Amino acid sequence: MKNLIFLFIALTVLFSCSQKSEFGSEISTGSEQIKAGKALFENNCSTCHSFQQNGIGPNLSGVTHHVETEWVRNFIKNPSKIIASGDPRAVSLVEKYKTHMPPFAGLSEDELDALLSYLHTYEALPDSVPVAGLEDPIPDSIPDSGIRLEIEYFAQLPASDQKAPLAKMTKMEAENNSGRLFINDQRVGLYELINGKPTLYLPIAELKPDLVSQPGWATGMASFTFHPEFADNGLFYTAHTDAGGAQIADYSYPDSIRHFMQWVLTEWKAEDPNAARFKGTNREIVRVDIPSQAHGMQEITFNPHSKKGDDDYGLLYIGFGDGGLTEQGFAHISDSRGGNIYSSILRIDPQGNNSANGAYGIPPSNPFANKENKAGEVYAYGFRNPNRIFWNADGNMFATDIGQHSIEELNKIDPGKFYGWPIREGRFVINPYGKFNEIFVLKDDDEKAGITYPEIQLDHDEIAAIFAGYEMPYGDLKGKLIFGDIPSGRLLFADLKDLGNMKVQSWGVIFEGKEITLQELVENDRVDLKFGQDADKNIYIMSKTNGKIYKIN
Repeated sequence: MKNLIFLFIALTVLFSCSQKSEFGSEISTGSEQIKAGKALFENNCSTCHSFQQNGIGPNLSGVTHHVETEWVRNFIKNPSKIIASGDPRAVSLVEKYKTHMPPFAGLSEDELDALLSYLHTYEALPDSVPVAGLEDPIPDSIPDSGIRLEIEYFAQLPASDQKAPLAKMTKMEAENNSGRLFINDQRVGLYELINGKPTLYLPIAELKPDLVSQPGWATGMASFTFHPEFADNGLFYTAHTDAGGAQIADYSYPDSIRHFMQWVLTEWKAEDPNAARFKGTNREIVRVDIPSQAHGMQEITFNPHSKKGDDDYGLLYIGFGDGGLTEQGFAHISDSRGGNIYSSILRIDPQGNNSANGAYGIPPSNPFANKENKAGEVYAYGFRNPNRIFWNADGNMFATDIGQHSIEELNKIDPGKFYGWPIREGRFVINPYGKFNEIFVLKDDDEKAGITYPEIQLDHDEIAAIFAGYEMPYGDLKGKLIFGDIPSGRLLFADLKDLGNMKVQSWGVIFEGKEITLQELVENDRVDLKFGQDADKNIYIMSKTNGKIYKIN
């Protein structure tokens, strides 16, 4: 139900009337129903919506008093139908927020009633004062390269839900030694793909009964990676979400702030690394509290270029976002300059034991190791949602970072550097205690703040949520990084060698002899784009929406 964060992007376009209308008289004001609606809102909507200001989604104050109740209800059930009809409420803000929500036909009438009852307790109109910040921070548009690559159907994961997303895959990569190809479904666990056929290897939902994979697109088993010596030691790692309070967390914050979910890093040890299905043991490495379903432990990985004897060998990188702390008014916690692990890329030694909980090691070469009032695990910091960490052919480390309301980033990662969040969004100033939809130009002396700026920044006129793929090893885009927009599936590329001057262009695909958009391919306005790579360096496009995988030829 994570997409409830966008269920009202079409509701506020025609709010700006000056007098109150009579909509919502049929909505219940019963206290129990309002209480139930509040829980629905907090669990599914509050990361991106509030009743004070616009954020990722619009301010919802007064929505049920100024939009017809039946319209609101129908939009929740089937937004694409209303958008396709040309309804001005829907079309205008879809254009602004660059995303579509899936239908919620499965939401019960009682749940809809409760949600509407809670929303109806807010009577005031949203602030209609024009935005004081930059309306179009990056006026230039992305040019189309004209390049079209052929793709073909490769595989499909079993549907883990009856409605989109049918399979919540986020990562598909090969185990380096054997070449076995693995892919996750956040709801289920880890599959091995054998000749394009999925076989369940790790049924994590069975083995971790506290695991939750809703609400949210990012919840569940979000990432996995194999130890470089998996063939000998049988070790691999997963990141997943448990419900808040499932166990005592290693990293947390004051009890006055909601503890909604916990991110858990687990080490698994297979008795037989060659076995078709996991059998073995597991141990918990670290557990972290967050107040929402968003921006958690989205990526875990090892440096594929490191060799035995290198300082980086066997060290685990972890992308950990701000957990929604900033949106909920606790930027002082998400600001990792204060010495915590939130909003950071971490680097740990999973075989060590000098951490606070004794379950992992802090490498002495980490930039903040043994520094007073600093988290030694932190390798680089200042990220809202570092959802993909990777290295290019030259050995440089990069990460994509999903922005708040305005800017998407690709950053070159250097140890000890601060990348700006929550006081910068791209090369722009943001006030984490102000309005999230406002960003401002940098001051002339901004470099004094010690911030490292992104190599690529794109505003939400172009994409809404960035995700990196791979450097293409073949074809017309050989040597170029391919990446794209998670919701729309828009495909982009850049040359990572052009440090300090990267140019972004778009590209497209041809499927079964026809040029086609990914939205057309998956038959849905939301693609939920991901990329994968096999042992032979073939590159794949994946869609959570239809659960299918396509090979790029």
